[in-house]
Amino acid sequence: MAAKNDAADLANEIDALRRMTVKELRRRHVELFGEETRAGNRQYLFRRIAWRMQALAEGDLTERARRRAQELARDADLRRRPPHELAMPPAPGDLKTVTGQIALSRDDRLPMPGQTLNRPYKGHVYEVKVLTNGFEYDGRAYRSLTAVAHAITGSHWNGWHFFAEATPTRSRNEGR
Repeated sequence: MAAKNDAADLANEIDALRRMTVKELRRRHVELFGEETRAGNRQYLFRRIAWRMQALAEGDLTERARRRAQELARDADLRRRPPHELAMPPAPGDLKTVTGQIALSRDDRLPMPGQTLNRPYKGHVYEVKVLTNGFEYDGRAYRSLTAVAHAITGSHWNGWHFFAEATPTRSRNEGR
């Protein structure tokens, strides 16, 4: 009977977590983990705290499982972020082998590197040079057309939409 009450109490506590603000969840995190968190994502905090509450109520990992996890962590090349050069691995069809190196395929919507995109905006024509790995505008290199559009307008624009007039358009029936 006590196990049912404990489970009901735990369920009630988790329901109470759902109604907490981020500030309250951060306070609860300190109570359960004994340290502050920099996290401000409500869903992440909720899940982490709920997991900890369940682990305390129902038991944590066995010592054997904990040792194995530590062994795996020591052997792994742990990173918080992917390497800067390749933030997201490309899809298998996007890779081409070139003299033993891996090269990403080009986006078909762009002209060849070296060509320029011209975009009239507020009475001025802006020129953007297409590079092999980005774009050049006003003597600076940018990684995306969106970044160039932001530099030109000062506000967020989808780069493809901003430069739509400058790039060749395809007919609606093409590719069908």
